[in-house]
Amino acid sequence: MLTSVPSLLNVLSKEKNKIINKMSQVFNKLINTTHYFARRKLAPASVIVRNMATVKRFYKRTNILSSGSKFEISLDQRKLKTPQGRVFEVNSKPLALAVAAEWDAQKETIDRGSMHLTALCNTVLDNPHNYTKLDLVNYIVNCLEMDTILFYSSEVDELYQLQIKKWEPIVDWFCENYNVDIKRTQSIEAPTVSMETKAELTRHLLSHNFNSIYGLVYAVDGLKSVMLTLATAARVINIPEAVNLSRLEEEYQTSHWGNVEWHHEYSKQDLQARLSAAMLFVYLNSHSATSRPKNDPPNVS
Repeated sequence: MLTSVPSLLNVLSKEKNKIINKMSQVFNKLINTTHYFARRKLAPASVIVRNMATVKRFYKRTNILSSGSKFEISLDQRKLKTPQGRVFEVNSKPLALAVAAEWDAQKETIDRGSMHLTALCNTVLDNPHNYTKLDLVNYIVNCLEMDTILFYSSEVDELYQLQIKKWEPIVDWFCENYNVDIKRTQSIEAPTVSMETKAELTRHLLSHNFNSIYGLVYAVDGLKSVMLTLATAARVINIPEAVNLSRLEEEYQTSHWGNVEWHHEYSKQDLQARLSAAMLFVYLNSHSATSRPKNDPPNVS
């Protein structure tokens, strides 16, 4: 029995070193990601999309009003306005109905943090940072090199095999659909994305209107993945699948080590709600229910 103690200590020492190395890789990846966003001109959508503090509900009924080719929201007899005081108006009747439903669903207090469609519309209408469509497209394209599903486990272990099984089909779809080539990595260094790939993705994104691009930015920042966002928008995967794929490593770790009982499920459901709002926002702005007069072009950059 005594002769097995040194070998046991040796095994424990090796496992300890593996854990330390893994923690170091995660820490360095986090630093790399932080530096990446600090270098970019745009802030993540969690900053772009503004939510205000909780206040008491001050209205009884919600309604939508038709105003020319646009639709407004009324709270009792008062028109809803944006944080900068503009009249809240959208081009799509279904979107107006969805926003009105968010306001109608509020209880005694108004939880703006749960009103993702309202927040997206407010940000597009006010555009507080004066972003152009090209600004937003460049932001999405530059996020590609830090895409979650390009960073695989540094060891050929169970997690790595799971990532190959779950992520590889999405990467393959992305490359085939956009006629590009992109490589995954097993290190903390971001993979190189060619100028040709960036140019092709830019060309595709510029075909979307300004509002739809804002919705895509919101989704990208939630999922931390351009490829998962575009696959969801193209209906290659659904909302729960996209969220699970973006949280694959976290789900793997919690399946082995357990999780904080309420926090894990709450963050997952919150991400699903945010992604659902972003995809609905993109779809309804891409399929407007109204037509615009010929002499009144859309206000996009």
